[in-house]
Amino acid sequence: MASDPEIALKKIGFLLTPGFALMSVTSAIEPLRAANLLSDRILYELAFVSLAGGWMRSSVLGAFETQSLDESPDRFDILFVVAGGDPLRFDDPRTLSWLRRLDRRGVPLGGISGGAAVLSKAGVMDDRRFTVHWAHLDAMRESYPEALIERRLFVIDRDRYTCAGGMAPLDMMHGLITSDHGAALARAVSDWFIHTGVRQAEAAQQLSPELQYDLHHPALVALVNLVNSHIADPLTLEDLAMLCGVSVRHLDRLCKAHLGKSPMRFSRALRLSKAAELLRQSSLSIEAVAEATGFTNRSHFSRQFQGQFGVGPAGWRAAKRSPMVRQ
Repeated sequence: MASDPEIALKKIGFLLTPGFALMSVTSAIEPLRAANLLSDRILYELAFVSLAGGWMRSSVLGAFETQSLDESPDRFDILFVVAGGDPLRFDDPRTLSWLRRLDRRGVPLGGISGGAAVLSKAGVMDDRRFTVHWAHLDAMRESYPEALIERRLFVIDRDRYTCAGGMAPLDMMHGLITSDHGAALARAVSDWFIHTGVRQAEAAQQLSPELQYDLHHPALVALVNLVNSHIADPLTLEDLAMLCGVSVRHLDRLCKAHLGKSPMRFSRALRLSKAAELLRQSSLSIEAVAEATGFTNRSHFSRQFQGQFGVGPAGWRAAKRSPMVRQ
């Protein structure tokens, strides 16, 4: 494969952090490799970096050979941070300093899965729109209330490239290849991977309520959306019924028949599940988690939490703070 001097070669770096997800990396690098292959020229040169260098193992033990921060070049056309596990707890001073140095030198930066959390910790996401894997989204909003976080599949804002992880990098790279080399090559890459349903940036990260809960009545779909959008300020039963367009009695009957519980019990269960996520993913105090999920005080929150999970918030956090599900 020969390079073409008329086409600019891009050097794309991937900073791998402990617990990174193999799927997130391969979904990002394989489209770039295929672009090289299908164009019969080197369009993208890939580099892998980690704090100490050497073989960096993913959450499923697959590994990449990496350069250390000291050995890696200072120049990339884009440097992506790939983070899984619990990225909000990542706090390595050398890595964060290195990212700030790249930012000062004008290197475009990206985050894959939880990568935007690491970039935010480094302080290089100010005034930039970005996204992060849905599992970290609420904890990010609590930790960085001024951040411009969006619940999207991927976000490209000037010199920042972020996506939700999993298969989302495949969609983001389709956009990147289109921008660099045109739609024809991007389509050829998608066809190469039998990725015929390329998703747009604004696509949802999770299943819709209709699919997630197997709902068919519009009032129940509205109920789930309303509860999800009012986690911190839960609506009353009367408000829910009015906004869903049905009577209180009808909503209660629908909810019990299709969700197995009353509307208010469903709302409380959903808020407690969100509280469990925040306890596991963030360092917020129990009082702050209670407030963020719509509970009036710690004692009331603790009683409700123990009723749902069989253990209080502090005990649950201690038991679950080990590495979480990998994205």
